[in-house]
Amino acid sequence: MQRKAARAATAVRRVLPGIAMLTALATAGLTGCTSSGGDRTVSDAKAGGSPAPAPAGKYRSLPSPCKAPELKRLKAMLPTPDSLTEEQREKLYAGAADTSYDGDRHVGCRWAAGTPSETRLLYVGFERVVSYDRATASDDDRARQVYVRQLTDAKLPFPGPTTSPSPSASASTGASAGPGPSASAGASAGASAGTSTSPAPSGSPSGSPAPVLGSRVLEDLGDEAFLDDKLGAAGASAAQARSVRIVFRASNVIVTVEYSVQPSAAGTVPPSTETQDAARELAQALSERFGG
Repeated sequence: MQRKAARAATAVRRVLPGIAMLTALATAGLTGCTSSGGDRTVSDAKAGGSPAPAPAGKYRSLPSPCKAPELKRLKAMLPTPDSLTEEQREKLYAGAADTSYDGDRHVGCRWAAGTPSETRLLYVGFERVVSYDRATASDDDRARQVYVRQLTDAKLPFPGPTTSPSPSASASTGASAGPGPSASAGASAGASAGTSTSPAPSGSPSGSPAPVLGSRVLEDLGDEAFLDDKLGAAGASAAQARSVRIVFRASNVIVTVEYSVQPSAAGTVPPSTETQDAARELAQALSERFGG
């Protein structure tokens, strides 16, 4: 009995070193595989890692649109009748803010003023564009997409070297289509003075604006901009309203200015130059607020 116990103990002592050696070898093998795989993973990440996301847009918030235009400019663009009280004028020039559920993304303000001779409307809107995947497009990229979509909706040519006609092309167009700007101006002056002038070409109303004053891309406003000038349909008993809309991009913000003039007297056409100039001056002032 004792001999059997002794032989069993001896057998166990002979087996244990072998088991320990196998365990050590297995552990070393697993460690080596893990280390090698980890090195490959780190190397692969360095070689083909995800690109760094684009930085956030320049603007993180928006100014109040109702306070953006200067009061002096508002008074010039929106004349009021003398019958209004000072309190009524203050309320009118304070503007009416659009309903907004996110004041840091989309805001707007509207003004309306009427006199016996005409009604004028003004709108100023700010939209801050944000990219939800800056790994593929920056905030500025998304803002440009919004701008281009509005440019396309206005049926204006995409910005490029051929958007603005050359002086020679303009002169050629004027020569083939009818009187040039100087002739039109002379004709208008002659008509207002009561002198005889040459009739306007068929299908074009007398005193219609020259092509250069129509809707077009602007090159000196913000990062990119366009002007959309629309004249309401003519009618025997209705006055024609003119609406000038200017849209420009300042980094990741889209700014919209819309200025409308509707005379009370039938057959009266608001002047294109005056309406556009007022809208452009306001848009330029807003652009300067954004550092443009």
